[in-house]
Amino acid sequence: MYLIFEEDGHFKAGSILSETDATAQVEAASGKRSKIKAASILLRFAAPAPSEVMAEAETLTADLDADFLWEAAGSDEFGFEQLAQEYYGHTPLPAESVALLMKLHASPIYFHKKGKGRYRPAPPETLAAAKAGLEKKRLAAERQAYLASELAAFHLPPEYTSLIPRILIAPDKNTLEYKALEDAAAATGLSQLRLIERCGAIPSTLDFHLATFLLEYFPRGTGFAPVTEPIDPPELPKSTVRAFSMDDEATTEIDDALSVQWLDEGTIRVGIHIAAPALGIAPSSELDKVARERLSTVYYPGDKITMLPEALIHHYTLGETHDCPALSLYVNVASDLRVLGTETRLEMVHIADNLRHEALEVEFNADTLGNPDVADYPYRRELEWLWAFSAALEAGRGKADTVDRIDYNFKVDGERVSIVPRKRGSPIDKVVSELMIFANAHWGGWLAENRIPGIYRAQANGKTRMTTSPDPHVGLGVDQYAWSSSPLRRYVDLVNQRQLICLVQATDPVYPPRSEQLFSVVREFELAYDAYNEFQRRLERYWMLRWLTQENVQEVTAHVIREDLVRFDNLPMVTRVPSVTGVAPGSKVRLAISNIDLLDISFHAEYVATLETPPDSSAALP
Repeated sequence: MYLIFEEDGHFKAGSILSETDATAQVEAASGKRSKIKAASILLRFAAPAPSEVMAEAETLTADLDADFLWEAAGSDEFGFEQLAQEYYGHTPLPAESVALLMKLHASPIYFHKKGKGRYRPAPPETLAAAKAGLEKKRLAAERQAYLASELAAFHLPPEYTSLIPRILIAPDKNTLEYKALEDAAAATGLSQLRLIERCGAIPSTLDFHLATFLLEYFPRGTGFAPVTEPIDPPELPKSTVRAFSMDDEATTEIDDALSVQWLDEGTIRVGIHIAAPALGIAPSSELDKVARERLSTVYYPGDKITMLPEALIHHYTLGETHDCPALSLYVNVASDLRVLGTETRLEMVHIADNLRHEALEVEFNADTLGNPDVADYPYRRELEWLWAFSAALEAGRGKADTVDRIDYNFKVDGERVSIVPRKRGSPIDKVVSELMIFANAHWGGWLAENRIPGIYRAQANGKTRMTTSPDPHVGLGVDQYAWSSSPLRRYVDLVNQRQLICLVQATDPVYPPRSEQLFSVVREFELAYDAYNEFQRRLERYWMLRWLTQENVQEVTAHVIREDLVRFDNLPMVTRVPSVTGVAPGSKVRLAISNIDLLDISFHAEYVATLETPPDSSAALP
């Protein structure tokens, strides 16, 4: 005796070796023996052999039409043998019964399974909906195959125009377009990015990198909703000083300005004046939400994305010829450059001039300092004294810098870039940086002394972090450092300014001790600030490669930092060059440049020769 049984959703046949009421011992054609529950047995028959029945059933199944069977089945539940009897018009042969069983099982949209060998025809409306769904899937599969074939032939279907770069960066993997791209990439052996590039969908690598960044960090775009200019509190006292700022030509967010007053007995009063947007941007207001969402201005070669909308920047920037609200730190300095005392005020300050680096550096530089043969220029006396005071402040931090360092300015004009070296530690740099360090360290200490929470930038063991504790910044040589001097450009500075204003006005702090809001600002700012800086570094690297291509540079000189790490001599590029391993650190080498890829922002540098070695080097040259 033979039987047909169901196992793991499949129909199988075998010979009965023994049987009880609950189970049967069965041997398959392969010789495998197994115990089958009686509930799984669907059909018993004496002949022909099981293998013949299954082979013939496979053939017969192909001729069965599910639509016809559905119409013949009526609407009531039935057993497969019952329908086989009606369909064939005679007692069905084993192969005929099995064929019909297989067809019923393979047609779930037509017949709903109700038990062992039993089915119910699907209601007409359910069947119609299921058929429509199948047709939709069929058409989708055809469309997916077509899109994949077009992409594999490096033709970009119009559907993809609006999807780039999102489909490469943050795709919806359930879409037809993504699945087709995945299929085409597998077929061509290319990455999805390279396939899209071959299709001509990335005409501008610069636009692609910018769009990729914006997609992640500015998904709603870089514009601002309309905002109303804030109204400052009335009756701020007016300072008598005439202040001036020093920024590059492109700066619109002028956060800081300086003033110098010559007092009696050789005492000098320095004013450090910081724009005061905290006066009009109330915590949790709509204006505050704008700043909180962005957390910082984003800088990159050729452009920037400001933290605040233009109307707010215009309202608070320290623009020349205007009286501007400012948080001022006045520092009384003795004739020997000792700090005698400080005072913080909230006031209106007249900004007499916005001095720009490009013009000022021609007159105020290392060569003109103290040179009697140089013609006078605006603020010469103030600037030269400020430089001397800044040098004293720097030495007081134990950070006097005697090493010549070079910074680089990127100037982008359309498709061309110029990368201009600029000596770090110029008089302008030193004056601005030292006075801002002094203000941030002093105000951070003032907050800590009065137990007012603030946000600090701390550094120890080479690691820099944001914290709400007034921890030392070892790199700067100060006991604490609370960013407070750029409230138009950094949200943490705006937060700290609110706390400082509360101290000046003797009111309760906006952010009380253990403020969860303060902690969340620290977490969010660090993530955003790191991402923005990484984007800036990436775009600077991109423009360096553009410059190498633009100038047809095929070889560069560089200095070995350590092992395979080198620093280019005329670009702010630090990179790894495996072939330079073995050359003594400090050596000057020539490198060959090739394989510049602006999409990956990568290139290949190969060691060519050693041009100079440090005097104490004994390392063997490769």
